[in-house]
Amino acid sequence: MATPHIRIILLMVACLLPLYAEAIVRHYKFNVVMKNATRLCSTKPIVTVNGKFPGPTIYAREDDNVLIKVVNHVKYNVSIHWHGVKQLRTGWADGPAYITQCPIQSGQTYLYNFTLTGQRGTLWWHAHVLWLRATVHGALVILPKLGVPYPFPKPHMEQVIVLGEWWKSDTEAIINEALKSGLAPNISDAHTINGHPGPIQGCSPQGGFSLEVEPKNTYLLRIVNAALNEELFFKVASHQLTVVEVDATYVKPFQTDTIVIAPGQTTNVLLTAKHTTGKYLVAASPFMDAPIVVDNKTATATIHYSGTLGSTITTLTSLPPKNATPLATTFTDSLRSLNSKKYPAKVPLKIDHNLLFTVSLGINPCPTCVNNSRVVAAINNVTFVMPKIALLQAHFFNIKGVFSEDFPGNPPIVYNFTGTQPTNFGTTKGTRLYKLAYNSTVQLVLQDTGMITPENHPIHLHGFNFFVVGRGQGNYNPRKDAKKFNLVDPVERNTIGVPAGGWTAIRFRADNPGVWFMHCHLEIHTTWGLKMAFVVDNGKGPNESVLPPPSDLPKC
Repeated sequence: MATPHIRIILLMVACLLPLYAEAIVRHYKFNVVMKNATRLCSTKPIVTVNGKFPGPTIYAREDDNVLIKVVNHVKYNVSIHWHGVKQLRTGWADGPAYITQCPIQSGQTYLYNFTLTGQRGTLWWHAHVLWLRATVHGALVILPKLGVPYPFPKPHMEQVIVLGEWWKSDTEAIINEALKSGLAPNISDAHTINGHPGPIQGCSPQGGFSLEVEPKNTYLLRIVNAALNEELFFKVASHQLTVVEVDATYVKPFQTDTIVIAPGQTTNVLLTAKHTTGKYLVAASPFMDAPIVVDNKTATATIHYSGTLGSTITTLTSLPPKNATPLATTFTDSLRSLNSKKYPAKVPLKIDHNLLFTVSLGINPCPTCVNNSRVVAAINNVTFVMPKIALLQAHFFNIKGVFSEDFPGNPPIVYNFTGTQPTNFGTTKGTRLYKLAYNSTVQLVLQDTGMITPENHPIHLHGFNFFVVGRGQGNYNPRKDAKKFNLVDPVERNTIGVPAGGWTAIRFRADNPGVWFMHCHLEIHTTWGLKMAFVVDNGKGPNESVLPPPSDLPKC
């Protein structure tokens, strides 16, 4: 029989074991099914995961292995992208249709298998084929390892907040009609907060989102912008927000009353319940620094203090103008990597590939379209053509004729990108990739152009995080602008806005072999062709090669 001293030691060991427990395997099942949903006083069938809109939140810890079985019960082909997950050597699980996999056909299944290596924070998942991500999306929460604290005050509670858009009509019909006509698609009928637009005039309330809080408690809001085509402002009436993380990377905390969040981005904020009673409006409204369409729709929810849910008085908040560019710029410029001993900012200082990519919208002739023309989009004058065989398969199995490795590292014509535009500037079509050696370093300047009008483009890079080392207005000037780069504590992200009429410079290390998509996260721009891909060669080490494909990889 153990002595009291030994029993105490054994008890202490048993208590400490969870703190040092090894990573575990997390199992999820996603049934992709149709579900009737009622918003704005009308009902329509939507594609969902497990009948939920937004879909279920995935919870895991850093270094966990995640297995998600996706079963397709709908008529559409489906694929799921785990947005921001680095997918080290597991590109087969990245999800973009015809890039890393063929989509999951109706009646078929696919097991996504990946490990959350060295990441913690808020990411998200969404469909990555057609326009299905309008309703097929949800949050992905990566908690720190057991026993590892947040680098900010521990919140009393955490809440996922997913911002989105809602169309009364079928979104697939909307984009199909737009492609046929050559015109832009209809804008959404509402924005949503956790699936609900909030009270709408002339429409009875349908149970908008509400968060109950206790006075003096602090809450971590995990905010995801899942909207298809809208950058958004987010604010809470009479409360300050402390930004502590973006795109699952910690930042130096700072306070603001308004955050700016582009489609594809995530932002974690701390909110302290500084009042004692009352209800306070939560609002998400559009940000358009170059408004092309009129969209003044605001999604609303409420934060209510415990015991005051029945109150009819809600404290309102003033909304920023939709073109409040200075506000958006101040927010973006405030973001800095934490750059601590535990979370260093490993910015590449020596650069192997110095790239300049123009991101453009333009007009091409189209005899069958409404105005005899159609809108197209391009990077470095190349409108990307989606292949019929997944690019990663073609790369891994050396299948010829699927893509070329000649994507231009610089625009074919240098001109005043943000000034007067050429009149005879057509685009070329192609499935062209840019090749990178394993572990090479990249500096990429993303330059907006004014072919139709300057516009903000949130660009997402799969497979990597990158450091945002600089941004500015007008044309990028390598002699002047590079001297001002922040190479000490630049923010680390996976999605970044290229400002309207300006440029953004990013740096990353190509330490993940495979084929990695890069595209605008405004879904209509991606549809029009504003996308490309990098192919990263295998390295020479034992853990520097793409793993073989799984046996259930979907077939085209």
